[in-house]
Amino acid sequence: MFDNVLVSTDWLADHLNAPHLRIVDIRGHVIAASEPPPHYFNHQTDYENIHIPGALFLDWVDAITDPDDPRHAQIAKPERFAAVMSALAIGDDTAVIAYDDARGMFAARLWWSLNYYGHANVAILNGGWEKWVAEQRPVESITPHYSAAVFTPRPNPSLYRRSDQILAALDEHQHLIDVRTPDEFAGRSSRAPRKGHIPGALNLPRFELTQADGTMLPLDQLRQRFAAAGVSDTTEDVVFYCNGGVSASYGLLAYRAAGFTGGSVYDGSWKDWGSDESKPIA
Repeated sequence: MFDNVLVSTDWLADHLNAPHLRIVDIRGHVIAASEPPPHYFNHQTDYENIHIPGALFLDWVDAITDPDDPRHAQIAKPERFAAVMSALAIGDDTAVIAYDDARGMFAARLWWSLNYYGHANVAILNGGWEKWVAEQRPVESITPHYSAAVFTPRPNPSLYRRSDQILAALDEHQHLIDVRTPDEFAGRSSRAPRKGHIPGALNLPRFELTQADGTMLPLDQLRQRFAAAGVSDTTEDVVFYCNGGVSASYGLLAYRAAGFTGGSVYDGSWKDWGSDESKPIA
């Protein structure tokens, strides 16, 4: 259904009532690591007050994460993820549009999660909630009700990286892209006990992939950003990481939007690597 990983507000406005389309509101925010916990929040109350017509809410903090993993935000196990998707009426034949109010970060996480579980028929709303509202598009406060669907999880290991895989490939053709802030990359701040970055990684902060209005950079500018980070059409095994895999998902989304193929996310990211004394840091 989708030719790109992004859809415009015009496109969504024209397809609000399309059959087999589900719109997912995954709004939320993260606060600085220097602040006392909790650091992760959903915006369910905002959704209940007003949202895009037909949209259902998804809690990025708990619903699609693994409650048994101490590194919060790690992707949910297959059975849990499938149950959540089924409750959202997302089945094997359902097209999905995700939107948020965080410049696409959480919407991209759902995009990656669905792709990881074998459901590629998903895109995110470019510009998200803010652009939709700024353009005075239709909104509603009614929570829609849909019948549960059958979602079959089919994990795609090519989209997922573990720390042992990252470590084993440090001196090979692996190309690591750290999408955290320059301060985190340089070791001036950290969400893990240790500071710094994975040896060999290059820094491409997520905020450099978006425009002032929250939309993604145009294709030519994306290509320039990736070129500056050493990525070309011949670059092999591009792996994105952040603190816990969420912003890294947006990095992969932008990578695909720029016309590249492949790529993966180190889901544990710096919270995993920076908490393991056996792992080298730079």
